[in-house]
Amino acid sequence: MDPDLFLVIGLLIGGFTIPPIIGAIFDGRPPRTPAVLVVIAGGMIAFAVIQKPGGYVIQDIPGVFSHVIGKYL
Repeated sequence: MDPDLFLVIGLLIGGFTIPPIIGAIFDGRPPRTPAVLVVIAGGMIAFAVIQKPGGYVIQDIPGVFSHVIGKYL
């Protein structure tokens, strides 16, 4: 698969897990499911960085998002 797609999916999963983590902490329960999703997101991001020659730079992320959206939609 395309490493750009892995990066975008990993960033989206990681971003969507922030509210459940904060909610679990404020409710006093352990954030088990969000923690697993953070590990999955981190693995996807790491895989994308390893597979792309030269890796990614922070400035590349908006271009990668637009490239993936344009390619798959």
